[in-house]
Amino acid sequence: MPAAPRVSPAAVFTPEEWVPFQRRSPFAGLLLVAHCWGVIGLAMAAAVMWPVLIPLAVMIIGTRQLGLAILMHEAAHGALSQSLKLNDAVGHWLCAVPVGASLTAYRPYHLAHHRFAQQSEDPDKGLSDPFPVSPASLRRKVIRDLTGQTFFKQRILLPLAILRRARVEGANHAYDAAVVSRSIIAFLAVNAALATGLA
Repeated sequence: MPAAPRVSPAAVFTPEEWVPFQRRSPFAGLLLVAHCWGVIGLAMAAAVMWPVLIPLAVMIIGTRQLGLAILMHEAAHGALSQSLKLNDAVGHWLCAVPVGASLTAYRPYHLAHHRFAQQSEDPDKGLSDPFPVSPASLRRKVIRDLTGQTFFKQRILLPLAILRRARVEGANHAYDAAVVSRSIIAFLAVNAALATGLA
């Protein structure tokens, strides 16, 4: 039971005022995805031609990987395209999978966050509760991110823990295990294909 009652948009906006919020551009989201991949491609080409630019290219590519994750968020809301099938295909394969995520798994989780934002039922509440943190804690978080420890924990140790728990507790965690393993396998396959093609 949510701590605060939900408010229908119809109680706040007239139908005419609400229309612009429901509009989907036929091309803006797809152009943003193309832009991310275009910048990634240019940064990689620049790094190959001028190896001194590799550190800069890595940083630029990292920003566009974040961009792809943000566009996955938009796809979870059906905002990348007027066609839901195209929205989901692009959002999953070109945005989510290359950064190690799954649109199918992310959407219900994220919509629950919007439904119960900052309430006890909010699945993201655990992420915001510890903040603000001390400068020492922030330094540790930055170091873990920059050295790949966060990736190792989230993409290697967490799936193994979920699979182990599914074996012990049975069907309760079978779905989590399947979702995590599918997103990891797709992530590794897409990135292996990219590495092979670019090699």
